[in-house]
Amino acid sequence: MKIGLIGTGRIGAFHARTLQRIPSVSDLVVADADTVRAVALADTLGVRAAAGIPEMYAEGLDGVVITAATSAHAALIHQALDAGVPVFCEKPVALDVAGTLGVVERTRAGSVPVQIGFQRRFDAGYRAAREALRSGELGWLHTLRACTSDRTPPPAAFIPTSGGLFRDCSIHDFDILRWLTGREVVSVYAQGANRGAPFFADGDDVDTCAALLRFDDDTLATVTATRYNGAGHDVRLEVCGSEGARFVGLDDRAPLPSAEPKLSWRRATDPYDSFMERFHDAYVTELGRFTEVAAGRTPSPCTPADALEALYVAEACERSRRTGAPVTLAEVRDTAGPTTSGG
Repeated sequence: MKIGLIGTGRIGAFHARTLQRIPSVSDLVVADADTVRAVALADTLGVRAAAGIPEMYAEGLDGVVITAATSAHAALIHQALDAGVPVFCEKPVALDVAGTLGVVERTRAGSVPVQIGFQRRFDAGYRAAREALRSGELGWLHTLRACTSDRTPPPAAFIPTSGGLFRDCSIHDFDILRWLTGREVVSVYAQGANRGAPFFADGDDVDTCAALLRFDDDTLATVTATRYNGAGHDVRLEVCGSEGARFVGLDDRAPLPSAEPKLSWRRATDPYDSFMERFHDAYVTELGRFTEVAAGRTPSPCTPADALEALYVAEACERSRRTGAPVTLAEVRDTAGPTTSGG
């Protein structure tokens, strides 16, 4: 199987190394708007760098992995669909609802599969929590508590193109909550704050946020995120039901220094430093699944329509943060244009 990879930055280099270890991938070719960076990665990994994206497609790809800048995602997906090549694209599909809708509508009208990179769906802890909930073991669900906390903030240059903390970071929580529960969010109330570097406020963003979500069965969820979690990279989910609970992310490296004098578990001495450490195995499984999608052996496990639903929640949270008022998902959908819900 010949796979192309577009975008050779940090996550692109990580995915390229992962693709090299997948047995079905016999040939990997990389491309980037920065050709020097693409050649450097290709030389490091012992793979080939294409002179450009059109030249890469001219080689006859079986699939393409898009890890370029977020602002280029939608155009690159359309380019791959023009070439009839199955696509894996890191989230988000686009920075706005309109761009995402364009991809959703085109994907639905065609036969070329597109998989969007929400890697938490492939994490063993989240999958186990979903199974426990869906089996009835936890009883009826009443509360979900999700957090995504970066150890250190991203570069200042990233903020103006990121889409904001809800769209860039918390959108992972929004997606996994839908996937885990099988329910839809109906309303949100969100707040944001800046206590760190001024470049967040300068970029019309926040470095810390909190949102209260209500689902269509009246389950409540809290979602928090920050760019400054000095204890370590912390991604967790508490799934609380009438008969039991599951806690995702509570492992030996969870950055949870206790204030209690009595503690029966070992305190982490090497907490996670980044999302790539925390979700290494999930990324490997996710890209392995994409090769199955590209080969036509399985449908996309996370479609652009799924990504659109998570984006609607992020959009609602951003509107709520700016207005200081609760926002319904119906309001967001009404102003976004017609579509149908993803599964």
